Amino acid sequence: MIPTTSDAHRRVRILPAGVLAYGCLFAIVLPVALAAWAHRLDSLLSLPAVGSWWLGATVAAMGIVLMAAAGMGLWFDGGGLPMSPYPPARLVVRGAYRLVADPIYVGAGLLCGGVALMTSSAAGLWVVTPVLALAAVAFVLGYERDATRARFGASPLSLLRLPAATDGPPTGWERAAVYVLVFLPWLALYEAASRLGGAAPDVRSTYMAWEARLTILPWTEAVNALAYPIVLLVPMLARRREDLHRFAWLGILATCTIIPVYLLVPMVAPARPVPGGSFWSPLMRLERHGDQAATALPAFRAVWALIACEVYVTTWPRLRWAAIFAAGAIAASCVTTGMHGIVDVLAGLVAYVLIARFAALWTWCCRGAERVANSWREWRIGPVRMMSHGVYAAGGGAVGVAIAVWVAGPETLWWIVALAIAAEVGAALWAQVVEGSPQLLRPYGYFGSVVAVALLCAGLGALGHDGWLLLSAMAVGGCFTQVLGRLRCLVQGCCHGRPTEESWGLRYRHERSRVVRLSHLGGVPLHPTQVYSVVWTTFTGLVLIRLWTLAAPLSLITGSYLVLVGLGRFVEEHYRGEPQTAWVAGLRLYQWLAIVFVIVGAGLTALGGAPAPRPSAIGVGALPALALVAVVTYVAYGVDFPGASRRFSRLI
Repeated sequence: MIPTTSDAHRRVRILPAGVLAYGCLFAIVLPVALAAWAHRLDSLLSLPAVGSWWLGATVAAMGIVLMAAAGMGLWFDGGGLPMSPYPPARLVVRGAYRLVADPIYVGAGLLCGGVALMTSSAAGLWVVTPVLALAAVAFVLGYERDATRARFGASPLSLLRLPAATDGPPTGWERAAVYVLVFLPWLALYEAASRLGGAAPDVRSTYMAWEARLTILPWTEAVNALAYPIVLLVPMLARRREDLHRFAWLGILATCTIIPVYLLVPMVAPARPVPGGSFWSPLMRLERHGDQAATALPAFRAVWALIACEVYVTTWPRLRWAAIFAAGAIAASCVTTGMHGIVDVLAGLVAYVLIARFAALWTWCCRGAERVANSWREWRIGPVRMMSHGVYAAGGGAVGVAIAVWVAGPETLWWIVALAIAAEVGAALWAQVVEGSPQLLRPYGYFGSVVAVALLCAGLGALGHDGWLLLSAMAVGGCFTQVLGRLRCLVQGCCHGRPTEESWGLRYRHERSRVVRLSHLGGVPLHPTQVYSVVWTTFTGLVLIRLWTLAAPLSLITGSYLVLVGLGRFVEEHYRGEPQTAWVAGLRLYQWLAIVFVIVGAGLTALGGAPAPRPSAIGVGALPALALVAVVTYVAYGVDFPGASRRFSRLI
């Protein structure tokens, strides 16, 4: 499905209009659309503005230079264009591509962020630039990296790369890469979280009442400030690549997990007043000026100190206890200097343990998912068969409706119940058209459920009902319906991954699973794509709930759902291995639909409209409706007639 070099050059000669159109799309249409999107969102959203003409111009210029250098490298060294449908004839390994992987995407992100800083566009900085960056990452992970490898083989490593987990001392470039690829992104995201999180109107303090009576010890500022040299010197002092590799990846993992917590959990720790007259008072004031209350829970300083401690322990084993004591003292000084509450530091310790044990936790999750995947149970009552995994779908349907009613209000209960059932009908009809076959008599397709709900909400809106309220509530609840529904997918064997390495994959052994029956991949380690979906969809649901509690416009919530789901589905689909999914122009059909989701979602965020209402508790009176949804969903996804051969009669 990947175009060959000869095909690409033939297209360039025969269809120059296609090349021009593709170039105009990404060089003119996309930048104009992003600028218009940012301008529109600036008029709709109240986001903290950050403007710096000189900094923005510097960042934007770096982006332009990087993209220009990469483009010239592809033209002169590669004999082609920076266009995926028209790839270069030769792999480019010099210039910008020697310095950093994917320089065009890195440059585009720098340019977008730089222009946002130059123009003081809050939406450009906080919304458009992150979405563009996520889209670039999704495209690389979901298509380009493997396509390039298939076309040219393994690519030489760039200079700015994270060190490999091998023996031997790190190179100078590997040490420098930690500063560029780990510390700089952390600093940018940390500062972003401190400004966005602190601007939320519903923040709460992490301090417990009795902590106000604790005495601040100014001299411990000396211990607190030690975190900077101790952490920043690690790349220079690490003696083994393996140690620096672990330090870098733990830092990236901490950034990717803790920064979202700052934005999703409205907790702050305002720094306590600096005692006057102390030698350390000026440094304490400087510390407070550079740190913000919003980046409190968990205390990132404690996390960094503990991550750095690992390197010092392995580098100088004799100083093991000194390094551990230093890390613990830095964590404690977060409290004694009045910068954090005790809860913040304890949360930092928990975060470190989870991050440090991430590999073991991921393996544990995958092994648990494998047990679920091979847990098929079924019972026969005459011609009727009932299957155990329908319970997951039933639970997901009920939970999703409950959450949707919670955010939209109890008066929407029966409308949301109707929409939930309609979503199941839409999913069944969609899959019949796209995937239905003599072997798949009753498949379900996610995109059909979205289309059905969107059309019905549009119709309800035309009839005078609040269609936006229902649609956005279904988006929030649907995330958690899908999270539980993916457990059914594990057992059913649908949405399964393609083969991967032994240590990462799931093995399906049950004879009823689609993986064994249709894909003939029984016993082969496969990408845990259902687990990928659970993680990303959970994150998406939490983002939508946070937007709802902030009274964001309903159209923004719905649009954000489509953007985030689209980005995640594009990557997830790349790692799937279902044989029945059609390919179109080098991408899976559902990847194209994911792109449509992102574009439509971005457009919806710019519509404005009514804010989300305050969530309200649902009473016990909603239980019969939730039970109805659970029963209907179980019948749809867990009950069939194995002896029949008509459409919709069998699930397997």
